[in-house]
Amino acid sequence: MGKLIYATNMSLDGFTEDATGSFDWSVPDEELHRFFNEMMRGIETQLLGRRMYETMQVWETDPSFYEDSPVLADFAAAWQNSDKVVYSTTLTKPPTRRTTIVREFDPDTVRALKEESAGDLLVSGPMLAAQAMHARLVDEFHLVIAPVSVGSGKSALPIDMRLDLDLIDERRFNHGVVGLTYSVRH
Repeated sequence: MGKLIYATNMSLDGFTEDATGSFDWSVPDEELHRFFNEMMRGIETQLLGRRMYETMQVWETDPSFYEDSPVLADFAAAWQNSDKVVYSTTLTKPPTRRTTIVREFDPDTVRALKEESAGDLLVSGPMLAAQAMHARLVDEFHLVIAPVSVGSGKSALPIDMRLDLDLIDERRFNHGVVGLTYSVRH
């Protein structure tokens, strides 16, 4: 059975993007990208909202984005090597391989996917992740905290529920970035 992991970059005050939709403050350097590469290698299936999918599809659709960097090429290979389930009411045909479009989030389907999976699953995007959290499907949180306060924007975690977590790992990166890994306390 695979774990469902929610991984996100976030500001110190808890946002994945600022009020204008920008997340330029969270662009990873090479050290942090290696961390993400390792995480992606263990992911069998990604659950993505439409907007996150459209942001991430560059890892397959635009080789010029990563071909000059071994670290970025490594991430692209790991990203391409996983199945993608994209939740969207507007997308019709995905531009990436190994991609299925689903119209709405169904907790029972995700629960079955976890049970059938030999590898871990990754949920990306705070709105989709919140649905998984409300359904009590998320097993681990991988939070990468940037040393910036953006004041407002899209919250990384739902503000309408309590989550009891246990710290299982912590790591310091360059430039004051901190990675925290939590398991859900059941």
